[in-house]
Amino acid sequence: MKSLVLAEKPSVAREIARVLKCNIKNKGFIEGPQYVVTWALGHLVTLAEPEDYDQKYKEWRMEDLPMLPEQLKLKVIRQTSQQYQTVSKLMKRNDINELIIATDAGREGELVARWIMRLSNWKKPFKRLWISSQTDAAILEGFARLKPGPEYNDLYDAAVCRAEADWLIGLNVTRALTCKYNAQLNSGRVQTPTLAMIVQREDEIRKFVPVDYWTIRADFGDFFADWRGKDGSRIYDYQQVEALLGKLEKQSARIMQVKRESKSEPAPLAYDLTELQRDANRKLSFSAQKTSSTLQNLYERHKLVTYPRTDSRYLSADIVPTLPSRLKGLAAGPYAETAKKLLAQPYKPTKRLVDDSKVTDHHAIIPTEQPLKLGDLTHDEKSLYDLIVRRFLAVLSPPYRYDQLTVIAGINGEMFYATGKVMKDQGWRSITSHQTESEESREDALPEQTLGKLEQSEERMLKNLKPQKGKTKPPARYTEATLLTAMENPGKFIEDEELRETMKGSGLGTPATRAEIIEKLLHTSYIERSGKELVPTSKGRQLISLVAPELRSPELTAQWEQALTDIAKGNGSKTEFIKGIRTKASELVHSVASDSATYHADNMTKTRCPVCKKYMLLVNGKRGKMLVCQDRACGHRQPEKERDTGFTSSKRASQVNQKLIAQYSDHQNIGSNLGDLLKEALNKQNKD
Repeated sequence: MKSLVLAEKPSVAREIARVLKCNIKNKGFIEGPQYVVTWALGHLVTLAEPEDYDQKYKEWRMEDLPMLPEQLKLKVIRQTSQQYQTVSKLMKRNDINELIIATDAGREGELVARWIMRLSNWKKPFKRLWISSQTDAAILEGFARLKPGPEYNDLYDAAVCRAEADWLIGLNVTRALTCKYNAQLNSGRVQTPTLAMIVQREDEIRKFVPVDYWTIRADFGDFFADWRGKDGSRIYDYQQVEALLGKLEKQSARIMQVKRESKSEPAPLAYDLTELQRDANRKLSFSAQKTSSTLQNLYERHKLVTYPRTDSRYLSADIVPTLPSRLKGLAAGPYAETAKKLLAQPYKPTKRLVDDSKVTDHHAIIPTEQPLKLGDLTHDEKSLYDLIVRRFLAVLSPPYRYDQLTVIAGINGEMFYATGKVMKDQGWRSITSHQTESEESREDALPEQTLGKLEQSEERMLKNLKPQKGKTKPPARYTEATLLTAMENPGKFIEDEELRETMKGSGLGTPATRAEIIEKLLHTSYIERSGKELVPTSKGRQLISLVAPELRSPELTAQWEQALTDIAKGNGSKTEFIKGIRTKASELVHSVASDSATYHADNMTKTRCPVCKKYMLLVNGKRGKMLVCQDRACGHRQPEKERDTGFTSSKRASQVNQKLIAQYSDHQNIGSNLGDLLKEALNKQNKD
């Protein structure tokens, strides 16, 4: 008898098959003496479409909403049906006595396998492969300690609840909005509150009125100090500035205090997916989606990093014995010196890195034991891998130690402050730099400078006193880095204090889905990129004004995400969750139907529909820009055409040019035919 191994992707299946010594390749699977390895292509099975329940749902009508089937059904995805049939036939083979789920070790990976099993009516025993890296050693170790499949039933229930909630809320609200406003509008339980945060920030920026302010800096020659009053360093009334200057000019200063503190700064925590996406956006200008796809290559193809879609920034105790072998794998190229130095020192785990209580399904993202071959990586892969390795080396390194100097100088009763650092041991900062978003945005922070030897009560001559003018700045637009932070920690957008506390550690979406949400908002033209900034479009702003207030707020979505986490841990009820979702779907549809607001398309063109003669909309299609009739009842669609005064399209121009070249080469006498050829080209242009 044999075991059937179901991987999520062909590339992963091939690696597992090689490790398990399966060498007989077939269409859709690879077979060996003990195992048959097959794969999905992402999802092979999905939830049925509305029209699969009732043909009336083929037409989008408000009167048919809400759509609430008693039980949501599954269907095979048409585009990958051939591979589903292969997997289903393998499941029915008499020599297969068990199934090993080897899909990605997470909520969605569990769903991929279980839906195939459910639709294929799998009744035999099944086990779960749960690994955090794709190295040969990890795969062999995982197969040596397979876990009973039913242990992950709660995780599967959470995955089903997530999928059904998205169907019930997303499809109903999207159809309601589209029917109500006769426009292509869609809404989702994570997408909409994320968009609402971007729109709210834009509103704050638009309403912001800049205000002039001044600061005062005293120059003592070998150092400078900044004035601080009771309310900080900013003065909003220039008359106060003039009064202070009059009070302080031609006065000597006395050093009131010289404070020296020895400080130790530990390395930043190891990466989870969201923190890596943030850092890659700040330092490499990678989108969250680009980070995810590049990271997946490093995990699957090159086997250089551990499981990507983790929300933990800690390691479990069982990983500690593997740290030396991971460092040995890095003892080449640009990391060799640091890795060898760390290998020479005994490592004592601290709670800052190793904490079993803070490890969820997977530990933090760190390098594997796989020997490094930088030549095999693309430029993007090298750049992202460099971030991961340097963070890994940093967390194993000693703290950054320095003396913090704070000097307070008094001038005629007013206080001036200066700060400086004296570095004692660079520690982890010799490997990587790390600056948080809060540090980057602290405009009022005192600038660091080199401070010489200063003694308390020392008299100093004031060389210069200068007011510096500034303007208050509006809040910054979201970048992908700061939006990921807001999605991960939406607490400040939640008014209920008790819920805000329970939301710590949860957020909008999951580390695995946040990048997809941002890309979806971009693709549907609700937001657009302006450099690194994310800016809402007119369409996005209007959508937020049209959806129900509770769907705009992260509060409702955060409650659902917390409920899904509870279900995955066995602490929540799947039945009660879906019951609540169905009720909410009805309420949201009613809210849209009873609204009196209007929608004005901002993508209207001057091209008329050839069928109904109404103006058409310009939208982003899967194959480029499309012109779509604004009247959904008409439904006419066509590719966008160039509207210049020359050739009707670049393709047409190319066709004429090719004909010119062909005729050009056919004629012996170039001079006698050139005029005719040009005339023909011009005639064709005029006709077109």
